[in-house]
Amino acid sequence: MLRSMKIKYSIVFPFLFIYMTMSGQVDINRNLNRNINNTIDEDSTSKKRSNGFKNKANIDMYLMFTEKQDTTSVDTTLTIKKDYKYNYLQKDNFGLMPFSNIGQTYNALTYNFNSKNSIPLFGARARHYNYYEENNISYYEVPTPWTRLTYKTAFEQGQMLDAFFTVNLSKQFNFSIAYKGLRSLGNYQNSLTSTGNFRFTSNYQSKNKVYEAKVHIVMQDLLNQENGGLQNEDIPNFENGNEEFSDRSVFDPNLENAENILEGKRFYINHSFKIINKKDSSSTNQLSVINKTVLEDKFYQFNQTTPTESFFGNSFNNRINDRVTLENFNTQLGLNYKNNFLGDITFGLGYNNINYGYDTVVIAQDQNIPNRIKIDFLALHGHYKKQYKGFIIEGSGSLNISKDFAGNNIGGNIQLKLLEDLNFKGGININSRLPNFNHLLYQSDYTRYNWYNFNDFKNINTQQISVSIESSKYINIDLDISNIRNHTYFNLESSLVDKDRVVRPTQYDKAIQYVRLKVGKEFRLGNFALDNTVMYQNLISDDNVINVPEIITRNTLYYSNEIFKKAMKLQTGITLNYFTKYNMDGYDPLLAEFYTQNETQFGGFPRLDFFINAKIRQTRIFFKAEHFNSSLTGFNYFSAPNVPFRDFAIRFGLVWDFFL
Repeated sequence: MLRSMKIKYSIVFPFLFIYMTMSGQVDINRNLNRNINNTIDEDSTSKKRSNGFKNKANIDMYLMFTEKQDTTSVDTTLTIKKDYKYNYLQKDNFGLMPFSNIGQTYNALTYNFNSKNSIPLFGARARHYNYYEENNISYYEVPTPWTRLTYKTAFEQGQMLDAFFTVNLSKQFNFSIAYKGLRSLGNYQNSLTSTGNFRFTSNYQSKNKVYEAKVHIVMQDLLNQENGGLQNEDIPNFENGNEEFSDRSVFDPNLENAENILEGKRFYINHSFKIINKKDSSSTNQLSVINKTVLEDKFYQFNQTTPTESFFGNSFNNRINDRVTLENFNTQLGLNYKNNFLGDITFGLGYNNINYGYDTVVIAQDQNIPNRIKIDFLALHGHYKKQYKGFIIEGSGSLNISKDFAGNNIGGNIQLKLLEDLNFKGGININSRLPNFNHLLYQSDYTRYNWYNFNDFKNINTQQISVSIESSKYINIDLDISNIRNHTYFNLESSLVDKDRVVRPTQYDKAIQYVRLKVGKEFRLGNFALDNTVMYQNLISDDNVINVPEIITRNTLYYSNEIFKKAMKLQTGITLNYFTKYNMDGYDPLLAEFYTQNETQFGGFPRLDFFINAKIRQTRIFFKAEHFNSSLTGFNYFSAPNVPFRDFAIRFGLVWDFFL
């Protein structure tokens, strides 16, 4: 293993060295150290990379873009959308049900089967909500140094802070560095969370625009204590609102000494060199050699000082220490051809080396469990994009050249601007891949958590058609229809009664049809507004293998105005979150996965939040009374079976931008 890692690092680091050497040769532009214009135009949203910096910087010159060159300006305004994104994930969490403590997992109320992966995913998916994947990383171009601090209070002895800084050392070279840290004790026993996400990014473009490169390094550690929810005999005391249990630490959890941790580090470089370069707007052809190399190592570990056999069943050892690792090395080499008439065409060949598993072999009575899944294979990749007037046509595809790791993905979409404020987008995606690694192979010191299904499980096949209409003036509509075959999931095979509790991976070989319709509309009357988001879901299946609520809704009534001679912008209102009753998925802390159960329904309870938000210059302040109706509408609120949702709490924080 060590030898293979050394080989991979020896391939990655030369690329990083070449990149840093070339970018280090740029002349530092000392004229960047100037003050930002006091009259910032916050409504400007430039969609193109700037060709150079002016004497005075405007907000539309602070750009962020992804690997796909989707460019947006930095936004420091205060809108209701910012309130939705002011959370631990720092994105809109509509359709997610948080657990009681910040930094814990989320129960998914809706699913998107628009997968573009052609290889299995690492397990412990419940730990990945705050894990920065490749497509979560942004790159930057700024005329002056920019710093953003995001702070929010947590639950009992803790807080969350995300500190970010980026600067252009020249017009060609930018780097950013950021760290998000969290520590929160929580209101229930053994529910502490402690997480850290370090990110470093850099992008470089030579003066003649022949060579371009993007680099990022991400290191993450996500630790959670796990209490397994409340014991069955304590559930009536919670639901009855017994005053003796108003201090939530009095409840007895199922687990008192368990914790799990997900750690990962990723080294990434994506660079290109133009063989034929466009010299001016009249040139029609451009040909580039492109290379993308990614090395990512992960491990997931579950620890207990003593086993809890009443919850997980019998164990092999007196101490539980389950640890699984994944080494994933991928490099791609290809050509990109751009033509004014044909469009943007990319074709490449990739090499994958995957090493997943454990250090030991488990010999059971009915099955021998191997320790590793190791494979290397080639893959073909292609991408096409063409923009013509108001149309944007895009398509992509990938194919694994492997018998054991067969997989493919084909996707395409079209975008059309129908009116000035009416955009249409339609897409199709067809995907086939193996189930996640922890469905195929898993080992544990608990006897029931050992299986090997690599030769038994088939590829998961999904097809999805999607349509969306976006209009701030009229309405926002998102519709997708998915067909799933060989759906693979964790299933509760028996009742939730102590030692009879068995959670195992299962593959469903029949077809499932899944329809989602999401509608959003905001109504305004003077300084008052009512923002509405409603989702309808329907499943057609012979068995209940995917459970979702039929209706999910979020409605916000709020008031906004500029006060103190327009020195402050104020927003205040109430947000309602609600979803209908359904067989909510249970949570398994050993696997860090959710499982399907069809015994008990949860939901049907409102969650009301009162908020006051304000913006003073470049600082946004957020104050929220979360779930203030908790003691008024009944104690029947759960995030998962036996796992209560959070009670009424007052939390506050801020987002502070500095432009030097």
